[in-house]
Amino acid sequence: MTSIIDPLIAFVSAHAWLAYLTLFLAAFLEAVPIIGSVIPGSTIILALSALVPGGELKLEAVLAAAAAGAMLGDGMAFWIGHRSQREILSAWPLKNYPRVVTQSEEFFHRWGALAVFFARFVPPIRAFVPITAGALDMSPLRFFAVNIPAVLLWAPAHVLPGVLAVSALHRYAGIPHHTGIGKHYWMLIVIGGALVVALAVWIIRRRHGGGLIEPAPKRIRKDIR
Repeated sequence: MTSIIDPLIAFVSAHAWLAYLTLFLAAFLEAVPIIGSVIPGSTIILALSALVPGGELKLEAVLAAAAAGAMLGDGMAFWIGHRSQREILSAWPLKNYPRVVTQSEEFFHRWGALAVFFARFVPPIRAFVPITAGALDMSPLRFFAVNIPAVLLWAPAHVLPGVLAVSALHRYAGIPHHTGIGKHYWMLIVIGGALVVALAVWIIRRRHGGGLIEPAPKRIRKDIR
């Protein structure tokens, strides 16, 4: 694994803008319905945050890229739902995932505007609540008044753990910054953790006959109001 991480670190050092673009796209795609449920955006952000303490990436730029991607993704999904209204929830491809659409509606009805805030921290609902909020006619002012603070908290919550973990390895374990060993440890932990979670989700789906975002069976779906 280190044979893969070493070239990655060297590449990012020489092409930092690509890392910022990757961070932006990871956060953006996580907000896209269905796609956001399978894109490991949080894992990518956590892993790349390990490159901040060594100076390969700048903390302010990492936070800005993640926040901008999340805001644009959430905002785009909301406006699509707002313009299309409820029809979007029964149109392709959302009509193939009625379970998660139903859960998003229930989540929204239960928590109201706070659903927009909480959903930013709860995958895979995160990818469906913005478009649901728009489809259920939440006002744009109310949506963005809740969504923007949520994103501004979400970005540091995903970036700072990696920065602090690698910094702690360098400071308390006596690992010099230039060796990159701290980055290796952190990236391996993040990637390994993501694989364990993915395996656990796969096992749960196998045992319970499908998961949260499994496509619906080919049958007529009742409209939820």
